[in-house]
Amino acid sequence: MEKLLTNWQQFDFVIALTVLVAYLMIDGMYAYYTIAVTKKKPVISASVGAVMHFMIAFGVLNYVQNYLYIFPLAIGSWFGTYLVVKFGL
Repeated sequence: MEKLLTNWQQFDFVIALTVLVAYLMIDGMYAYYTIAVTKKKPVISASVGAVMHFMIAFGVLNYVQNYLYIFPLAIGSWFGTYLVVKFGL
C-alpha cells in the first residue's frame, strides 16, 4: 500500500500525457511499419522501425520507475493503432 501511495505522489500528469502521445505515435508507426513491410519497402520499414524503438525506450524508462504510466501507455497504444487502421493516417 505504501508503494502505491509513493507512486501516486510521484505521478506527473505531464509525463503521463507525454507517454500517451508517444505511444499513440509508436503504435501508429507500428501499424504503418507493418504495412510498409508487407509492401516490401525496406527504407521506410527500417526508418520507421528505428524511430519507433527509440521512442519505446522513453516509455520503458518511465514505467519502470512508476508502473502507473502503463495506463496512459495502453490508452495511447490503442488509439494509435485504431487511427492508422481506421483512417490510414
